[in-house]
Amino acid sequence: MQARRLHDNERQFDNVAREKKQIAKNRKAFHEYDILETFEVGVVLSGTEVCSLRENNCQLTDCFALIRHGEVWLHNLHIAPYSHGNIANPDPDRKRKLLLHRNQIRYLEEKTRERGMALVPLNIYFAQNGLVKIELAVARGKKLYDKRASMAERDSKREIERALKARLR
Repeated sequence: MQARRLHDNERQFDNVAREKKQIAKNRKAFHEYDILETFEVGVVLSGTEVCSLRENNCQLTDCFALIRHGEVWLHNLHIAPYSHGNIANPDPDRKRKLLLHRNQIRYLEEKTRERGMALVPLNIYFAQNGLVKIELAVARGKKLYDKRASMAERDSKREIERALKARLR
C-alpha cells in the first residue's frame, strides 16, 4: 500500500488547522502573582459549554484552583450559557474538575502547602487536537511593593525602547 503524498497547499492548510486557538487569558494573574511553574491540564466540560467556548464566551478573572480529596477543582470559571442551548445548560459558575496525573496532583499539593502559593489558571485554549486545555500555574502572591516595582520596571523598559526607537530614526 502506498502512502498518499500531500501537495504544498494541503500541508499549509493542515498546519493552520492544528494551531492553538486561545479562548481567554487571565492578564490580571501576571500582575497579582509571580508565576513559578506552569502545567497544561484538561478540564471536564459538558457539550454546550464547549460550544459556548467556541464562541469565546469565557472569563478567567477571579478564577483559582483547589485540591480536595486528591482531585483538582477549578472555581469561578465563568462560561456563559450557549446561545442555541436549551434548559439543560449547566450553571455558568459551577466548579469544574481538572484532569491531571496522580503524581502531578501530589506535586501540586506539596507546592501549595507553602505559604503564599496558589494555583492560578493563566489561559484557556483549544489544543491542536481540538480539546479544551487550561494553562495552570503555581504562583506566589505579590506584595504591594512587588507590584509597584514590577510596574516601574515595565515603565522603564518601555521608555528605553522608545528612546532607542527615536534614536534609530
